[in-house]
Amino acid sequence: MNNESEYIPHNHYREYTPDEMQQRAKDFYQDVRRRRTVREFSEKPIPEDVIAWCLKAAGTAPSGANQQPWHFVAVGDPVVKHQIREAAEKEECAFYEHRAPEAWLDVLWDLGTHAQKPFLDHAPCLIAIFAQKYGIDTHGNKIKHYYVKESMGIATGILINALHHVGLVSLTYTPSPMDFLNKILRRPSNEKAFMILVAGYPKKDVTVPNISKKALEEIATFV
Repeated sequence: MNNESEYIPHNHYREYTPDEMQQRAKDFYQDVRRRRTVREFSEKPIPEDVIAWCLKAAGTAPSGANQQPWHFVAVGDPVVKHQIREAAEKEECAFYEHRAPEAWLDVLWDLGTHAQKPFLDHAPCLIAIFAQKYGIDTHGNKIKHYYVKESMGIATGILINALHHVGLVSLTYTPSPMDFLNKILRRPSNEKAFMILVAGYPKKDVTVPNISKKALEEIATFV
């Protein structure tokens, strides 16, 4: 446990009036509700600094014991992106042809998904997100990490919203298995691929499924 001398004042907290809080909450909702997942991307490049700042935002996420068990690999190299596409589509074909239950295929069909993943070539940036199952100290000893999945989910959520905040769109993509990412991107064995977050600008005239979100009373209870 940290001793008292290791604590510092929380000088960055900012309090708002109830009216300001309500307006800020409403404004945030109105903005974030515009976010939509897309599967067709423009090849327009993204300034690298923009991705870097979004990743810095993701890195502010809370995590179990502040161990920050994540690593992000931003892939813009067309050759590497194509390697990822080839490996992913190999797994996707096996999934669609042999492993996926019929009910799941029906749901995916409604969303317009299939084994071909051209967005892995077309999108300007693929962010491969890795979860560190355990840490390694300077002596090569394993360090236990706590609440890794929960920490990864929070950091990824912040990253998705950071990309939306700067005017980009994204797609959460989780081929299974994703072991090929460790090999292609040369990540160590203590890291497990968590997700590929596809990021970029939407293709001109892109369309999205006509879906809706559950009402507040369906997702929340006040006690």
